[in-house]
Amino acid sequence: MPNLRIVPATEADIPLILELIRALAEYEKLAHKVTATEARLRETLFGVRPAAEVLLAHWDGECAGFAVFFANYSTFLAQPGIFLEDLYVKPHLRGKGIGLALLKRLAEIAVERRCGRMEWEVLDWNQPSIGFYKKLGAVAMDEWTKYRLTGEALESMASGQ
Repeated sequence: MPNLRIVPATEADIPLILELIRALAEYEKLAHKVTATEARLRETLFGVRPAAEVLLAHWDGECAGFAVFFANYSTFLAQPGIFLEDLYVKPHLRGKGIGLALLKRLAEIAVERRCGRMEWEVLDWNQPSIGFYKKLGAVAMDEWTKYRLTGEALESMASGQ
């Protein structure tokens, strides 16, 4: 029987994390958007003020995938929450319960930390993932529209222009 382990990533895992980020971006047809580097991952994941955490899934000794998450906060609940930024399982290892195991461990962490909810986003064309999440009892937040400031728009806002 295959052996599945879910473990927190360490600084030594940075090259592996970057490899998984690139594989996820390729799957999402967004490889051209990846600007992450090992140095930036080291600073933002393992530096003085980590911005996120990473769980790694290992299947029979091979790194099978990861979950990247960070804390958020619900003012209505007056409780912290967890936002799942990315969940990825290598294509040849899908269908083995690895994604479910990563989500289960993340839910355990949310309960341990007394979080009121766990949230994530999914691309609207990713029907396999949408179906998977619905089977878990996750509810789409269709009435909410996400907005984003990046690049020049973010810089302009910050500088007051």
